[in-house]
Amino acid sequence: MAEVIPIQWDDPEEDKIAYAANAIRRGELIAVPTDALYCLAADPLNLAAVMKVFQAKSRAWDRSLPMFVESVDQVAELAQHLPSRFYLLAHRYWPGPLSIIVEAAGSVPLKVTGSARRLAVRKPAAPVALRLLSQLGMPLIATSANVSGYPTCSEASEVLAALGGHLSLILDSRIPDHRIATTVDVTVPKWRLIRPGAITEEELRDFLGE
Repeated sequence: MAEVIPIQWDDPEEDKIAYAANAIRRGELIAVPTDALYCLAADPLNLAAVMKVFQAKSRAWDRSLPMFVESVDQVAELAQHLPSRFYLLAHRYWPGPLSIIVEAAGSVPLKVTGSARRLAVRKPAAPVALRLLSQLGMPLIATSANVSGYPTCSEASEVLAALGGHLSLILDSRIPDHRIATTVDVTVPKWRLIRPGAITEEELRDFLGE
């Protein structure tokens, strides 16, 4: 059963961030509070850890796993053929509730992309997730903390009840203002809204001038 550790939201304790980072380095699966509810976090380059994510969520094997990134430069290492729309959207809305689907580079394991060679990336605004990214110096698998088809968890106790047997650690913090992240696809000739959320389609059209 997962260990549950309380952590401050606004100023996460460094020792607890380091503890969580070490768990990820060991290939373990953890849950962290983010600005879009709780997420499962794991090392995207560790295939055993990737498999743990699919198994914990009962996720279909052909579905890609979204990632948290620390910067636009980090995306450039994960993706190829990035269009100008990506840079415009990332500079405008990151960190924040916008996931952008890009074309994955060959270095990203096929299993992470669901063999589709596409990847959803986002720089979160949540301090815990940002500190974890900084501590690790690499992107993270960051998919909603729930069994596929069931609601996403907004509290650590819900994560523990739903997924505790699959996790080694849950960082417990009250999420002050959780929002659903908007998802857009920029791999198509004209961008496409995949999932509505905190950023509306109208706002995106106005910003992109389309």
